[in-house]
Amino acid sequence: MGFLAPWFLAGLAAVSLPVWIHLLRKYRSTPVPFSSLMFFERRTQSSIKHKRLRYLTLLALRILLLILMALAFANPYVNRTLAASGGRHNTILAVDNSFSMRYGNHLDRARQEALDTLSKLHSGEKAQVLELDSQVHFLTQLTDDPAQLRAAVQSIQAGDERSSYGELARTLRTLSQSMKTPLEVHLFSDMQRSSMPPAFADLRLAPSTDLVLHPVNETREPNWMVESVTAPGRVYDPKKVRVQAVIASSGADAATRQVALVLDGKVLETKSVDVPANGRAKVEFLSLETPYGFHRGQVRIEPHDNLSADDRFPFAVERTDPRRVLFLHPEGQNRGELYYRSALDAASNSGFVLEPVAADQAANLSLSKYAFVILSDVGSFPPTLEDSLKKYVAGGGSLLVALGPSSVVLRHVPVLNLSIQESRYSGRDGDRYQSVASVDPAHPALSKTNQMEGVEFFQTIKVDQGKARVIARLTDQTPLLLEQQVGEGRVLVFASTLDNISNDFPLHPSFLPFVEESARYLGGQQDRLTNTAVDSFIDLRTAKEQGATVDVIDPDGKRPLSLKEATTAQSFQVTREGFYEIHRANGRQELVAVHTDRRESDLFPIAPETLQLWKNTGRPDEAPANTVGETEQNHPWSLWRYALLLVLMLAIVESLFASRYLTVDKDTQ
Repeated sequence: MGFLAPWFLAGLAAVSLPVWIHLLRKYRSTPVPFSSLMFFERRTQSSIKHKRLRYLTLLALRILLLILMALAFANPYVNRTLAASGGRHNTILAVDNSFSMRYGNHLDRARQEALDTLSKLHSGEKAQVLELDSQVHFLTQLTDDPAQLRAAVQSIQAGDERSSYGELARTLRTLSQSMKTPLEVHLFSDMQRSSMPPAFADLRLAPSTDLVLHPVNETREPNWMVESVTAPGRVYDPKKVRVQAVIASSGADAATRQVALVLDGKVLETKSVDVPANGRAKVEFLSLETPYGFHRGQVRIEPHDNLSADDRFPFAVERTDPRRVLFLHPEGQNRGELYYRSALDAASNSGFVLEPVAADQAANLSLSKYAFVILSDVGSFPPTLEDSLKKYVAGGGSLLVALGPSSVVLRHVPVLNLSIQESRYSGRDGDRYQSVASVDPAHPALSKTNQMEGVEFFQTIKVDQGKARVIARLTDQTPLLLEQQVGEGRVLVFASTLDNISNDFPLHPSFLPFVEESARYLGGQQDRLTNTAVDSFIDLRTAKEQGATVDVIDPDGKRPLSLKEATTAQSFQVTREGFYEIHRANGRQELVAVHTDRRESDLFPIAPETLQLWKNTGRPDEAPANTVGETEQNHPWSLWRYALLLVLMLAIVESLFASRYLTVDKDTQ
């Protein structure tokens, strides 16, 4: 016997309180009138009688009550012996059906060993069948029906998700807590090292959980895989497209593999690649001939190995024409357009074609056909042009405004109500120029510009920021880049020019990523998802598209969303490899390629000592690590409930005795 909270035993010091209370009695004597005390002998009265304890039974009850209260808070316990494997227990069969179980006959062996384990159960012994991938799926309830258990095991098929032993351990802890009986857990798996959780503590099993492992893998199982593929989501010029793939091996010797680029089931090109032992090799295809529209592509290894599912890597691609960008500039000033065009053409697969037009000649242009519009140091334009720009931006278009010397004559930034206050000049000589002091690196337009380090600004236009968001500031705190939402669209304001007159920005390496990323941001191309991994989520709608129907078609051509989910679901989790079609409410269509997590292709097993440590977490601390065949285990059994019950009963008895004695005292007086 012991105490889980022994410090509460200090409360035993309170047993002296009842003794002190019982000794604290006031004795009163009634005065008797008498004529003279001269004939009485003087003597000293003894006080021993007054110090005697009275009501010993009540005192004993009160002392015992305090002792039991201190013991209850100290949480006493005794060790109980529970059966670990030979007594009454529940059997759990967990079969791994993750992606790696597709290797060879791993899943067939796991199912067969699970059936053999079921055949050894005694009559009336209950069992439960689980399916393990990234989550734990219950195929049966706890039952003693052999036919139902065997049917559940035979129905298990390999999936495309990862296996998670941490999730299995969490589920087993929950089952042990709810069943209140010891568990005998049989795990049928390839025991992948990549299935381990980041922290070993996540594998902790509940007490009295006996884990029996049934590995179905061999010591060394070679595997080659297409680890990753880098391909553009959109193709504008097939001859400028590069498709790169990484071929890796796990547990395999050095070998030469044939790698094919396939589009819509047709092999476009095949290359040989030398893959080192347990290493990686890159292969690159320099073109992707494809007609217009969405296409299903893949890079695959030929011939296949024992895990053929990871010998191919799917990717989705759309062939379309580049989108036009309207570049408005003052008549005869095309220096900014020259630098911007050069940077846009140098960007890899930018998908934009620049169309320069003098601002005075743009009154009758239809702006809706442009991805976004650029105003480059425009000081005057037709009155109807600004109204057209406001309607264009409010309807969802985007505008980039570059301010320069010609813009000073304007009283406000076009489309916005931001007032233009002044033009600031800095000398080119010495250190009198302005540089960038602060940048928001999270903004898509500036995420790759390295904070515009080293860029010198000689002339800037000071703009009252108003309600606009400042993305970058100069050293004199002048706003350099601002953004403001207008209706459904957005406006970016660059408080300098796009040439090398007012600054030397075009001469720095940060100019190219600024042009490329800001164009993608304004053109709405940076958030499009074309390739993702199994178990990822695909966003179906934005805050402005609530209630609109989004249709999803899975690789089998079925619609996994119900009618209610199609109008309310914010996202959709993909659980299979293949191609998913997304039909959005605004008429946009997307094709998303989903590939398996390549960590599942690493078949290297968990070290035996690690598995033994995992098994030992279900045994008590005092049990030795090598006692696998023990049938009994000691576990603490708390007695605080019983002590608290005795306290309650004793309090009632004490109240009865106290009431009785107090009544006697009152009657005596």
